[in-house]
Amino acid sequence: MTPGISFLAFFVGAVVSLVTSWVLVSRLERVGERLGLSEALLGMVAAAAADAPEVTASITALVHHQTTIGAGVVLGSNVFNLAALLGLGAIVAGRIDLHRKVVVLGGTVAMLVAVVCLFTVGGQVPAGAGLAVVVAILVPYVILLGAHRSILGRFGPATTWAAWLRDAIVEEETELAEAIHPRRGTGGDVLLAGAALVVVVAASIAMERGAASLGVHFAVPEIIVGGLVLAAVTSLPNAVSAIYLARRGRGAATLSTALNSNSLNVTAGLLIPAAIIGLAKPSESGILIAGWYLGLTALTLALAYSWRGLRRTSGGLIIASYGLFVMVLLIVT
Repeated sequence: MTPGISFLAFFVGAVVSLVTSWVLVSRLERVGERLGLSEALLGMVAAAAADAPEVTASITALVHHQTTIGAGVVLGSNVFNLAALLGLGAIVAGRIDLHRKVVVLGGTVAMLVAVVCLFTVGGQVPAGAGLAVVVAILVPYVILLGAHRSILGRFGPATTWAAWLRDAIVEEETELAEAIHPRRGTGGDVLLAGAALVVVVAASIAMERGAASLGVHFAVPEIIVGGLVLAAVTSLPNAVSAIYLARRGRGAATLSTALNSNSLNVTAGLLIPAAIIGLAKPSESGILIAGWYLGLTALTLALAYSWRGLRRTSGGLIIASYGLFVMVLLIVT
């Protein structure tokens, strides 16, 4: 493609993908409401739908054997998510209040996924094995989130850990119930969600192809194209959604959006296609991004736990960490 056509494909693909992803998220939430999903699972569905652009862009790059771009989109968007969803969200809202149990529950899952991601990108763990471990982590978590309170209540006070787990899930359910108010979906919502998904996938493919072509034309390293440019653009729907929730005081919903989005990115956008197609050989820049994703996740969770939420100061620190990440990545590449 010529530079002009490549830029047009990237720009139009980005706009269409981002706008249509909002339709996809809203309709899937309604479908989830119709199916009787819990608030926590509705939040997971919304995060999965909003992840469609980065997951599609990553898979497209991997299919075209541009493994560096593919991995960069997922890992870079995860670092961007923490800065934009939680860092910027805390600054805009002034404060994001969080229950410590919610931070520990969601944070434990997020940290485990980030650790597996780092070892997989670093080459210590094969992609297939990494996928198996992440699935073993996420499946019980999703089952717990989807458990109705009557089921959780059967845990009773028999053991300390069971009572703690029940309280943590109930606290997150309560927070998400106030944040998500979808109406009951209809058959039309199912059809519209399907059509929106097709449009998002097609637009995201065009966006990735345009960005990759421009990168080749202007000799921009693939890790920059994927880890910075595509990562930021494809993460905008999640960022806007999280800032909206943060301003309404919905702390757990904001945290869940960020952490669940990152975990789903790693699973669907990196490990599944990598287990089938293969992953790029370990590189300094790839390990840097994966390590920063893990480190910034740990920093964010530590701040949220210590202060029972995120303030403007901690939000500024998270954003500054992302700025430092961009500088370091540009230097090493």
